[in-house]
Amino acid sequence: MKIEVYAVGSSTKKAIYCATGISCGFPSPADDFLHHKLSLDEKLIKDKDATFYARVKGDSMINAGLGIGDLLVIDRSIEAYNNCIAVFYINNEFTVKRLLKEKDVIYLCPENEKYNPIKIDGETELIVWGVVTYVIKKL
Repeated sequence: MKIEVYAVGSSTKKAIYCATGISCGFPSPADDFLHHKLSLDEKLIKDKDATFYARVKGDSMINAGLGIGDLLVIDRSIEAYNNCIAVFYINNEFTVKRLLKEKDVIYLCPENEKYNPIKIDGETELIVWGVVTYVIKKL
């Protein structure tokens, strides 16, 4: 899976109007009047200088909910941890995989049975580029 990386935009925060909640049951007639401003920057980004967006290309993480065209929010200030989904730089390209550590062995695991895990050995140069914190998708 390849990705394109984008820096977080301008310093101006844009807010959108947001309903206080969306009911899956019977809607309340008053709900149309209950809204407030919501900044996605404030909700999704903890460290602006360390956060990037990337668009998903490929289907190796489809079973983790990362589909082609989805927008990933990647935080480079978070240290990768076992079982996290992260962006790695390996063999001169970026890839998104789940990090699995077993004893002294590291695996980069896809979430699609069509692909095999990548075993990281002493010869492989691996850079953990950032941890995926959110995925934004179009329905």
